[in-house]
Amino acid sequence: MPVTAIVGVQWGDEGKGKIVDMLSDRMDIVARYQGGANAGHTVVIGQDKYVLHLIPSGVLRKGKTCLIGSGVVLDPEAFLTELDELTARGFDVRGSLFVSGRAHLIMPYHKLIDNASEKDTGGTKLGTTGRGIGPAYADKASRTGLRVADLFDPGYFSDRVRQAVSQKNAMFSNLSGDGGVDAEKIIESYLGYAERMRDYVGDCGSMLRKALAAGKSVLAEGAQGTMLDLDHGTYPYVTSSPASVGGVCVGLGVPPNSVTEVLGIMKAYTTRVGEGPFPTELEDADGQRLRDDGDEYGATTGRPRRCGWLDAVVGRYGVQINGIGSIALTKLDVLDGFDEIKICVGYQSGGKRYDNMPEETRLLENVTPTYETHPGWKSSTAGVDSYDDLPDGAKRYIDRIEELIMAPVSIISTGESRSATIIR
Repeated sequence: MPVTAIVGVQWGDEGKGKIVDMLSDRMDIVARYQGGANAGHTVVIGQDKYVLHLIPSGVLRKGKTCLIGSGVVLDPEAFLTELDELTARGFDVRGSLFVSGRAHLIMPYHKLIDNASEKDTGGTKLGTTGRGIGPAYADKASRTGLRVADLFDPGYFSDRVRQAVSQKNAMFSNLSGDGGVDAEKIIESYLGYAERMRDYVGDCGSMLRKALAAGKSVLAEGAQGTMLDLDHGTYPYVTSSPASVGGVCVGLGVPPNSVTEVLGIMKAYTTRVGEGPFPTELEDADGQRLRDDGDEYGATTGRPRRCGWLDAVVGRYGVQINGIGSIALTKLDVLDGFDEIKICVGYQSGGKRYDNMPEETRLLENVTPTYETHPGWKSSTAGVDSYDDLPDGAKRYIDRIEELIMAPVSIISTGESRSATIIR
């Protein structure tokens, strides 16, 4: 059986958690392929809300195997906290949840580096979550990182921590005069985490390849979105891993030809958190209305999201980069009350028209969006679960999105709950 990949088309926060939860019902395995505890995937089941940061959203479906792949950077404390919260709410995941031994560890000094770098950026603040994600990936790339499997060789792990702490503390001292971190305290706490994690660690790549050979179905879940991809996003205002579909194979250890379906998740408008260019951002009453009606506050940080009209240039770029076969359009109901709704169809800069995503981030920071204006439908779509029951104006809006991004909309979300979903 093939792998179905779920990717965010915009700057993340598109509502992947709900869609992954919904599709997990028909899958055998749900696997997270990149990112860290900076992700926040929200799932609403009845009156209960669950916010997951590391553990795949499929964990809320009974009988599903959930894997955290080697492409993820893992904060053991965050993982165990999330595990305890699930256990307290009646979810027994022992034997069905596994972390790759190849996944890299986020260490306390990574968080210190993350926060320090945001204070001293030379004017280029990135707006990170401060959870150590970027520094952990940097150590991974420089071949100085520690992996989950290292926790189970206490002597080796301890020596590596002492070596790393010696180097990091020298850097802290030079930068700020800060004494840094205590290697022995880190070793003690992390070896304690190891004992609790032992039953949840395995060779996830091997598990996936065996499952695919046996005809099992796999849903690959990413964090963030295409515009935050390290290579293809608005660099340097990006995350530190491949958030596009290319991250699936390297982050899970599956061959490229196993990924046969890519579903893009896209909001009916656009949001982003942190710094960086955002051509359709609204800093007026309409932007605040989108934020309030869409509850656009970070599930992980609580930060208010920047909000704006749908950007079809971004959407089309996401479709092309990822080879997206169809789109799940989320939060359509948030637009219900608007008299007029706009779609960005291109950019203007220096007398030149851009219909495709420019490579230069600095250029994107200064473009003027070209808008189409569409009449609002001024009636409620909240909770609608049949396409025929949508207002005609909403249908025309969806039709135009399909034309502009060159991909069909196969799923429409009209609310947080599982039932508030239209399958076309």
